[in-house]
Amino acid sequence: MGQAVRNATGHVAARIDDMIAVKADLAARIAAIDVRAPYARPCDIAAEVDAIRVIAHSNGLNPAVTVAHFVDSALSRGEHGALVHGWLGILRDAVGCERQDVQACHAFAAACSVRLAG
Repeated sequence: MGQAVRNATGHVAARIDDMIAVKADLAARIAAIDVRAPYARPCDIAAEVDAIRVIAHSNGLNPAVTVAHFVDSALSRGEHGALVHGWLGILRDAVGCERQDVQACHAFAAACSVRLAG
């Protein structure tokens, strides 16, 4: 029994380490986009945001998926340059969010809706 508990604990620790690595990768991708955003075309940024969305989705980072959809909508409307910086800030917050439930998604969606309408 003791071995099973150790294995289960090790498995949980490995999953936590994996999630930390995924979040760090996504944060680095967002930072890289943020640096290029003032000079990049919206379609170039959109492809990178979509890659973030796919990674977030495959790792259960639900608020990040929600925000990535809103960022894509903003880019489709032609937002670019400094306007993208604020969107990337929300996406960065969503990636770092510890909660992955529906309420967290709704909270981020509400923040994005206000920004999109503003």
